[in-house]
Amino acid sequence: MNHAVLLNDFAPERRLSREEALNLVEINDLQPLLSAARHRRDWAHGDQVSYSRKVFIPLTQLCRDVCHYCTFAHPPRKGQRAFLTRDEVLAIAEAGKKAGCKEALFTLGDKPELRYRVAREELKALGHETTISYLAEMASVVLKETGLLPHINPGLLTSEDLAALRSVSISQGIMLESVSKRLCEKGGAHHGSPDKAPAARLDTIRRAGEKKVPFTTGILIGIGETRAERIDSLLALRDLNDEFGHIQEIIIQNFRPKAGTRMEDIEAPALEDHLWTIAVARLLFEPGMNIQAPPNLSPGALEQIVHAGINDWGGVSPVTPDHVNPEAPWPQLVELSDVTSMAGKDLVERLAIYPSFARKPLEWVDTDLRFPLYNRIDAEGWPRSDNWCPGRSDPIPATEALLLSAAPNRVGGRVRAILDKAAEGTMLTENDIVTLFRARGGDFAAVCRAADALRRRVNGDTVSYVVCRNINYTNICYFKCQFCAFSKGKLSENLRGRPYDLEMSEVAARVRGAWERGATEVCMQGGIHPSYTGAKYLEICQAVKEAVPNMHMHAFSPLEVWQGAKTLGISVSDFLAQLKAAGLSTLPGTAAEILDDEVRATLCADKINTQEWLDVMRAAHKLGFRTTATIMFGHIEGYEHWARHLIRVRDLQMETGGFTEFVPLPFVHMEAPIYLKRRSRPGPTFREAILMHAVARLTLHPHITNIQASWVKLGQEGVRHCLNAGVNDLGGTLMDESISRAAGASHGQEMTPQHMEAIIRKAGRQPRMRNTVYGDAPAGSRERAFAAAAARTASESTSAREPVCAG
Repeated sequence: MNHAVLLNDFAPERRLSREEALNLVEINDLQPLLSAARHRRDWAHGDQVSYSRKVFIPLTQLCRDVCHYCTFAHPPRKGQRAFLTRDEVLAIAEAGKKAGCKEALFTLGDKPELRYRVAREELKALGHETTISYLAEMASVVLKETGLLPHINPGLLTSEDLAALRSVSISQGIMLESVSKRLCEKGGAHHGSPDKAPAARLDTIRRAGEKKVPFTTGILIGIGETRAERIDSLLALRDLNDEFGHIQEIIIQNFRPKAGTRMEDIEAPALEDHLWTIAVARLLFEPGMNIQAPPNLSPGALEQIVHAGINDWGGVSPVTPDHVNPEAPWPQLVELSDVTSMAGKDLVERLAIYPSFARKPLEWVDTDLRFPLYNRIDAEGWPRSDNWCPGRSDPIPATEALLLSAAPNRVGGRVRAILDKAAEGTMLTENDIVTLFRARGGDFAAVCRAADALRRRVNGDTVSYVVCRNINYTNICYFKCQFCAFSKGKLSENLRGRPYDLEMSEVAARVRGAWERGATEVCMQGGIHPSYTGAKYLEICQAVKEAVPNMHMHAFSPLEVWQGAKTLGISVSDFLAQLKAAGLSTLPGTAAEILDDEVRATLCADKINTQEWLDVMRAAHKLGFRTTATIMFGHIEGYEHWARHLIRVRDLQMETGGFTEFVPLPFVHMEAPIYLKRRSRPGPTFREAILMHAVARLTLHPHITNIQASWVKLGQEGVRHCLNAGVNDLGGTLMDESISRAAGASHGQEMTPQHMEAIIRKAGRQPRMRNTVYGDAPAGSRERAFAAAAARTASESTSAREPVCAG
């Protein structure tokens, strides 16, 4: 076979057959092979090369096997315990935690109690019959006491062992090493090691697939196997992964001879042989497979290894040595980052469970480990890089803040091409949008800068806001939305505050008070009270219009409109026409959450579905209503759901032109039922929150020209940074905001217009007070709003100085 023809025309989505791989055994020129592997890796993984920051816990170094290249396992030694104690395990784990580790790697010999009496006796004293039982206890202790996520490599396992360890570990692993039976014969590397029998190891890997265990495996090269046997080993693993989909990484580990072993004089495999094996593995497996090579085993050759097609370095410890290869120290993380960068890639940290598995915790993670995982990941399954959460007064992460103010140091080709499309007004695809949400480092800076350039082109340097009052007329609701801490009552998740249902006289009073304070809009939404019908919403309209005829009424989410129409037995369009005749001006685009029914089935199962939300908005737009559009993100969904949401909003806008703005609403988790039930993430990361605004600007252009940031969710510093990422509007001053506050937000219930304009000017922009539909605010309203806010501030200051009556 012509190697060049095969490799040059190799489509990145297809896999090598066994025959094709065998034809590469004698290849002389590695460059076409390496180039094909590199291209396939880039196609699937982009510019990221990952690693896990781990601490290495050698629970026992006794083993019933006698592999002839191993120095990790050894017979019992006088005066040395067979197993680490609980305190010793925790001391190692705590040191790892202090050094920023997120993974606790338990490595140990295989079933030493079957060979050594001292192991049996010590286990008995520890209250256990088997090493696996003691391992499970120690993994549980580490998880509970330190928060590190255990990854376990204990050797051969039964189905019962795998199930027991799954409940205390985020992932497990065993190296296949080789399917060559020759290596188990006399003189072979695995002679005298029953646990290295290929059939036995493949059986454990199969059982792990049956138990839905995210699994690590791989091959060890240079121990006497042939290249053809390596191919067969990789294909055996491929067959198992095709059946179960549970293998999260393939390690291509190179043998290193160790003094004092029977194989100390065996020559290590040449670098070219290692590179050949990495490249062939990349082409044999599906493109998304993670191919790994340990960086401490190839000093001086790391750039070449990246160019051979890896996308992962494995676990690297800043605390403990590689106990399996103690002669090979870990590279410093700064050094590893520099080398990876020199190879044209970005080093990113991952957890012991890879992102593609972390994104599907209901399938791949035991119940008791899901909440610890949720608290550690972003929407793509990568580790959260900071402790910032929406609604809290957390400091803005320094890394992202710096990137927002700096020119991109390097921009990936895929991101650059997508940004060029967006600048030209070409519609972005779902894959394009997901790629932008994945942006980090230089790519993140580039996306934000492109969004900001587009904002300047469309909106100039003016930042708008509206003086408005929120009126939430009831917090009683019979829907059970899992994100909502606002609704109260017998038929809701009764969490915080007392249930209420405002009288119409109170609604009218609040409308008049808002007008007196310069508001041009009242934003009105409430829970779906079980006694409400469409007639109630018409009554609310009447109360508002009778109180202040000129007040703009921005009210009723698509859910309220849908429910009101249903209770009256009329169509949505007919009900909307009645609301318009009663004085309703515009509609908020809330109740959207995530416009994807896969997410809504868990997040808000009894609410209107995606199509119903879109249908209400379509009907409203056709009747001449303008509406907002929102997204509530950062809980259980992924980037693909964000992308679909943006596309559905864009498509409807292209059809109707009825949306005035797009408003990202980061999920505030503190009092949300789904978080308190340990079933969601704690909101988006700061990077994700910023990107949502930037990517929305790029995706929705030129159809929606206003992108708004929520100061209640993001805080003053948060929205100021959003102004550098495509945002041109800061929403309303609100007066009595209560929905985010009920969820635990701490950023206040009202923003005075003076304060709003100060934030805008501090960002180097010009403030503009607007009305609800982005025209200029009515004459006189600005003066009235500023005067009322100043008087209120003076009154509160005087009250604070007056003595408090104790009677």
